[in-house]
Amino acid sequence: MFETLKSVPEDPILGITAAFRRDTTSGKVDLGVGVYKDDSGNTPVPAAVRAAEQAMLQAQTSKTYLSPVGNPGFNAQMTELVLGDLGKARGAAGVQAPGGSGALRLGAELIKASNPAAKVLVSDPTWANHIPLLGGTGLAIDRYPYYSVATHAVDFDAMDAALNRLPAGTVVVLHACCHNPTGADLAPAQWQRIADVMAQRGLVPFVDLAYLGLAVDLPTDAAPVRLLASRLPEMLVAVSCSKNFGLYRERVGALLVISESAERTTIATGQMGRLARTLWSMPPDHGGAIVDKVLSDNTLRAQWIAELTAMAARINGLRSQLADALTQATQTDFSWIKAQKGMFSKLDTTPAMVAALREQHHIYVVPDGRMNIAGLHRDNVQRVAEAIAQVMRG
Repeated sequence: MFETLKSVPEDPILGITAAFRRDTTSGKVDLGVGVYKDDSGNTPVPAAVRAAEQAMLQAQTSKTYLSPVGNPGFNAQMTELVLGDLGKARGAAGVQAPGGSGALRLGAELIKASNPAAKVLVSDPTWANHIPLLGGTGLAIDRYPYYSVATHAVDFDAMDAALNRLPAGTVVVLHACCHNPTGADLAPAQWQRIADVMAQRGLVPFVDLAYLGLAVDLPTDAAPVRLLASRLPEMLVAVSCSKNFGLYRERVGALLVISESAERTTIATGQMGRLARTLWSMPPDHGGAIVDKVLSDNTLRAQWIAELTAMAARINGLRSQLADALTQATQTDFSWIKAQKGMFSKLDTTPAMVAALREQHHIYVVPDGRMNIAGLHRDNVQRVAEAIAQVMRG
C-alpha cells in the first residue's frame, strides 16, 4: 500500500524553524514561525496562565471525557470575551476545538454540511494554511483582492468591488485584526462598509480571530466581530488562544456560531458536536480549562489583560524601531510598517533575497517575505535593518 506514497515537500514555515535550529551561529534571528517572543527570545507562559494552571491541577479530581463540544465554561467565557453582551443577545454558541486551526476546519465542515455547493473566499494573500484547512473539506475556494504591494496597505477599493460581485450565500473569510501575513488591517470605516456590503449581498462572514488583544487592545480588536454580529443574520468566528494566552502546544480554540434564531443556533451546535465527534472525538481539555479559570477569576483576568497589553505594546514598539532603522538604512520610507498591526509584516523581497538573509546574515524569514516582528528585540533591530538594506541593494 504505502509504496504509492510520494515524499511530502517541506513546509515552508516549519522548514525555516528547522533550519534555524540547525544553525549554530551566535546572534541568529528567527523571524519565521509565528510565535510571540520576549526580549530574551523566549516564548513565555503568562504568569496569569501559570497561576491558573496550578490552581486547576490542585482542584482537579478527574480527567474523564467531557463531550465533543468541549468544556462548557471555556465555551461560555470565549463567547463573552469575543462578543460581549451581544453574545447573549444574539444567542451565540461556542464549541471548543483543537486550536484555531481546528475551529477553522470545524467551521468548514459545518458549511459543507449546510451547503456543499457553497464557495469560500479568502484574502489575497492569506495565512498559508487557510486554503488547505478549508479546501480539504471539498469546498470550492477562491480569493478576493486585499493587499497592495505598491502601497503596503489594504487595497480596499478592489476588495469592495470584488465583494459586491458575489452571489448570496458566499462565505467570506475575514481577518479580524493582525492580518497574516501582511499586518495590514481594515480601518473602522472600512469595516462599516464591509458590514453594509455583506448585509446587502447576503454574504456569510467567517472571521478568523487568531490574535485578539495583540493589535491594540481587547475591545478594539473585537470591535469588527461585534459589528458584523450586530448587522448580519449568520456568521462564524474561529478563535485561537495560542498567541494571547501563550498556550500554543495545548491547542486551544473555539468556533462561535450565530444564526437567525436560537433554534437554528441550537441545531447548528448539535451538528458541530456531531462533526467534532467524527474529526477528533473530544477536544483536549487542559488548555481550555486553564482559559476558563483565567477568565472567570477577576484577579487572574486583570493580570492576564495587563500582560497581554504589555505584549501588544512591545510588538508595536518594535514596529516603530524597525521602521525607523529601515528608513535610515535604505533611505526609503518604511513608515508603513508602523501603521500595520500584530506580529507580521511582509517585506518586498524575492526568494533570492530571503536566501541571502539566511545564508549571509543568519536571519530567517518565510520565503514569501513575511517576518515576525515579535522575533526582534532591542539589541538586534539595527542589525536586521542593515542586513535587509544590504540584500535589497544586491
